[in-house]
Amino acid sequence: MKELDLILERYVREALRGAPQAEQAAFERFLGLPDPLLAGCLLGSEPLEDPRMQALATRVRYLCHGSRVC
Repeated sequence: MKELDLILERYVREALRGAPQAEQAAFERFLGLPDPLLAGCLLGSEPLEDPRMQALATRVRYLCHGSRVC
């Protein structure tokens, strides 16, 4: 889903490299989620069960908030 790529791009550019190892591991798992679930947690209000992945989704949304694509 192109919209998800645009949202995740900002996180990758601005935060992934400096993120703690646990957050980087959560991001790898995050990318393995089905697109409808990713869209639900990034574009909607569908929570994730894993607290680390939920925190990551919140951070991605926060970084994207200032972007033109969000």
